[in-house]
Amino acid sequence: MNSRNLQKAALRGEPSYVWRAGQERRLKIIQQAAQERISGRILENGCGVGMYVEKIRALGGQVFGLEFDLERATEAGLRNPNIANAAGEFLPYPSACFDLILSHEVLEHVADDQRAAREMVRALRPGGRAVIFVPNRGYPFETHGIYWAGKYRFGNIPLINYLPSFWRNRLAPHVRVYTRQGLQNLFAGLPVRVVEHRIIFGAYDNLIARFGMGAKALRAILQWLEATPLQWFGLSHILIVEKITHQI
Repeated sequence: MNSRNLQKAALRGEPSYVWRAGQERRLKIIQQAAQERISGRILENGCGVGMYVEKIRALGGQVFGLEFDLERATEAGLRNPNIANAAGEFLPYPSACFDLILSHEVLEHVADDQRAAREMVRALRPGGRAVIFVPNRGYPFETHGIYWAGKYRFGNIPLINYLPSFWRNRLAPHVRVYTRQGLQNLFAGLPVRVVEHRIIFGAYDNLIARFGMGAKALRAILQWLEATPLQWFGLSHILIVEKITHQI
């Protein structure tokens, strides 16, 4: 990865470029959360190169994508014509126009996550839902790399998220991580109800490609732990909220 792409990865994360078990599992979670809304008007807020837009569109809804990075938005536009190049804090859509909004590992990268949360609620119709994935502070690795000695170091760095916030944010100023309460606080005072909030582990597709059955067994164990208090160590929060009024 060259220096330009490293910097983009640091600031905006890496979108899904291939479709594997991890993405398929999350798509099923999105379908279950959406229920009948999956055939309605849908926005992926932060769509990367359009992998989820393409898959969700195949389920029958009218799907829109929004992406801050112009290069990625252009690539997403090859999969779906309804792609906007804009920031999540300023959605270029009318109020109350979407049945479902997906925010997949995006809020941790935006300049103002509280404003981005408000914008999603504004754009939802009453009864519409937002499905939000963000990184979990309890996960033992910082998956977005760190800055050390003035240089960005890409990769999974252990135990960074367990440091006090002052030090954690000096090493990883480019990305947020969320506690359960911190994520819910983004929606405090907004006209939504929490439908579900849980933490999941990853699918570890790269490990399985390298190590085969042993890594598959590890994945099965970790995903079983999602039904226990040890989900606290999982990779990502899933928060599902439903809009309950017209006004925010």
